[in-house]
Amino acid sequence: MHVINSTRFRILISLFIVFILWQVFRRWSNQDAPENNDNNTKESASYGPVIVTVFYEALCPDSKYFIIKQLQPAFYKAPALIDFQLIPYGKATTSTNSDGSLSFLCQHGEIECNANIYHACCIEAIDEPKVLIDVIACMIRNNLLPKEAMQKCTREHQVEWEPIQKCYDSPHGAELLKMHGELTHALRPSVTFIPTITLNQSQGRQASILKDLLQEVCKVAGGHPDVCQ
Repeated sequence: MHVINSTRFRILISLFIVFILWQVFRRWSNQDAPENNDNNTKESASYGPVIVTVFYEALCPDSKYFIIKQLQPAFYKAPALIDFQLIPYGKATTSTNSDGSLSFLCQHGEIECNANIYHACCIEAIDEPKVLIDVIACMIRNNLLPKEAMQKCTREHQVEWEPIQKCYDSPHGAELLKMHGELTHALRPSVTFIPTITLNQSQGRQASILKDLLQEVCKVAGGHPDVCQ
């Protein structure tokens, strides 16, 4: 009797192990099957976008380099992975005059303040991200004549420049720059270097972000099958 029970026990254990192995095999097959559209859709939905916020100044050489050499190329390569926000202000200060108007002191002088306002007006006026980054990159290449740079770059990218000029000429342009200043001053840790970049509101490793934005975006996003190889 004891021998029969032992044999049955071994048979049951063997069947149980076979069942477990079969279930593991089925799960492994379903995960790797290319025709499983539901799994692929869920996997694709887990990637980005990463919010890349750039705190910069219109006449800052480091800001110019980052926007032209890092932000613009990274956005071209991975537009679905990057949702960028531009905050032109930097190490400026804002004052309210006795008549209620606003005045600014900027790190690179009055021309930079004017250029920052033009940038702020462009950011508000241009809805299409690719057009916006193209216009901003074009302007920051040479902002010493801010009005001329704005008109030249908007024409090149088929953007109406008159609403942007109207924004600049009105108190609204100064209000936009003040708003960018408030966002800049609210940043924690506080700004010590321009540009400062945040990825999903985190400053992370600034040296790495400034050197290779796309690689750091990929780390935050958890990779992407097309661009994060």
